[in-house]
Amino acid sequence: MFTKILIANRGEIAVRIMQTCRRMGIQTVAVYSEADFRSLHVVKADEAVPLGGARPAESYLNKEKILQVALDTGCQAIHPGYGFLSENADFADMVTAAGIVFIGPSGPVIARLGDKIASKKLAIQAGIPTVPGHVKALSSEAEAGAVAAEVGYPILLKPAAGGGGKGMRTVTRPEDLASALRLCRQETRKAFGDDAIFIERYIEAPRHIEIQVMADAHGHAISLGERECSIQRRYQKIIEESPSVALDTEARGRMGRMACRLALEAGYVNAGTVEFIFDADKQFYFLEMNTRLQVEHPVTEMVTGLDLVELQLRVANGEPLPLKQEDVRLKGWAFEARVCAEDTERNFVPSIGLITRYAEPAGSRIRVDSGVRAGSSVHVFYDSMLAKVITWGGDREQARLKMVDALNGYHIEGIKTNVDFANRVICHPSFIKGDLSTGFIARHLADAHPASLMPEADIHFMAIAATLIYHLRENLIHRSLLPLQAQVGGAIPAKRQFTYVTKSNGAVLDIEIEPQASQDQWRVRVNDAVYDTITPPMEYYRRRLKLTIGNATHYFRLHYSGNFIEVAFCGMVKPFEIYTPKEWQLARFMPKPAIKAMDNVLRCPMPGLMVAINVQAGDRVFKGQELLTIESMKMETAVASPVDGEVAAVQVTPGETVDTGSVLISFK
Repeated sequence: MFTKILIANRGEIAVRIMQTCRRMGIQTVAVYSEADFRSLHVVKADEAVPLGGARPAESYLNKEKILQVALDTGCQAIHPGYGFLSENADFADMVTAAGIVFIGPSGPVIARLGDKIASKKLAIQAGIPTVPGHVKALSSEAEAGAVAAEVGYPILLKPAAGGGGKGMRTVTRPEDLASALRLCRQETRKAFGDDAIFIERYIEAPRHIEIQVMADAHGHAISLGERECSIQRRYQKIIEESPSVALDTEARGRMGRMACRLALEAGYVNAGTVEFIFDADKQFYFLEMNTRLQVEHPVTEMVTGLDLVELQLRVANGEPLPLKQEDVRLKGWAFEARVCAEDTERNFVPSIGLITRYAEPAGSRIRVDSGVRAGSSVHVFYDSMLAKVITWGGDREQARLKMVDALNGYHIEGIKTNVDFANRVICHPSFIKGDLSTGFIARHLADAHPASLMPEADIHFMAIAATLIYHLRENLIHRSLLPLQAQVGGAIPAKRQFTYVTKSNGAVLDIEIEPQASQDQWRVRVNDAVYDTITPPMEYYRRRLKLTIGNATHYFRLHYSGNFIEVAFCGMVKPFEIYTPKEWQLARFMPKPAIKAMDNVLRCPMPGLMVAINVQAGDRVFKGQELLTIESMKMETAVASPVDGEVAAVQVTPGETVDTGSVLISFK
């Protein structure tokens, strides 16, 4: 076995690979950019070597520098993780030519399968159904228009190289094709160094199901079950699970055999994923093959009990697979939620900054793969994913409830994250039923505040958490003002009932708190409902709160500001204002805050790098017209004009770093 490997990646996947290497006694070398000098993967590695600037082209995409580091540090192999150079055939060839093992398939196989056009042709040769489309790279906008008309709208523009949703766009109208094609080319060129784009028919509301395969150099290939990856936004997966409710044993076996046949025909070695889509008629079509370890590989590990990174290392070292297909057993159910730095209340724009507080969920059947900690910086240069939460249960509902608790208890401050949005998905009635598709979010969660989906009892639980904590804190202050003798005696105040008025988003709840015999037990009345509640000792200022309400334990995340307490629970975040009845009478007559009118400017919707500016002073523009393009976290976003008018001044230049809220363009 290798004694030292280099990990050509960053963040949570680099840390994840290091964990297996440490268990196997393999030393690891990390590489890092200027922006990542304090990152977790740098700290966790046995050695760490700087690469250069913060931009990926200067660091994590610099093939020559990475290879030289591996040679200089005496590494016998390179693990590429996913993203960056993981599906770069030239890099795999360079590594092999230098006498170092590339932990993945060979360069020619990556070139054939990593190219979506070539892999689709191979699937057709292997007799695997494929999505209708044009299996050829587009040479011009004119050709794109002709092909799109032939295939029929809506269409999907897809990059021939790479994966992860980069460079993909759905086009529903001919007039949007040119702009979408331009953005696709720009994104895929920057992400993968290739701007070849092809067209497929867009299949409405399909399921996205993939098969994990592992193949060795001795002609053996096995499938390790499927993963359901249908919960997506902009082709970026958010929630994954294994197995899928859509497959029975026969379908699972058939898809697994097809995936293995494709791998063997391509001469594939190491871990790979064959992706399929299911349409409404439960017909499946080959989508692509990812020639690397997937982000969602932990759910497969949870249900199979296998360490996929260890299998990768052993196969790369020339060992045969240690198990046969009949040895693969799927046990229980697993979910994964991706934790990303983005503001879900502002159309998922990236969020950057310093993580000031960080606390992961813990407990049995909960796993967190993270690349950050308190003090970590989140930058515009890299993918928005910070960590992954993985849970296991004996069945789907057990695993789902475990995920709900885990996300309720995941606390990150300093930046915005999608933790609560992911939990909102997990708690949605259609998700609970397993009614999934890639259009799930657009269909069910287009409203940023779907309060109507939340059961009344859950709102009561949130109100109890806020009001109890407020009561305990106020009581603590009152005790601190008592004479010393009373403080030492710890006597329970003579008053046996405490009444509050709790307001949230216009709803007003009357809450009565009655202490019981034990100082940690309470009877709480919310309007006409009564709940017996237990608080752990000294939970006065905690940002993560565990309450036992009735016979169930629930976890809450809290943020305090005087008599305002914001509570996050089961995907919903609600602010609660807490008053005594007398205070409430006064508060009801306070004036409403004024709403400031919009300025005649275009403000930056997200932090990022200015890529292109399409207008200049004096130009007439119309509302919705694309004025400029911003790159942030490896994605490009066109920013539209908010008004019909004339440009007074453009206040940014291409290549400039911009912050959220800064003025980009002013209008007359």
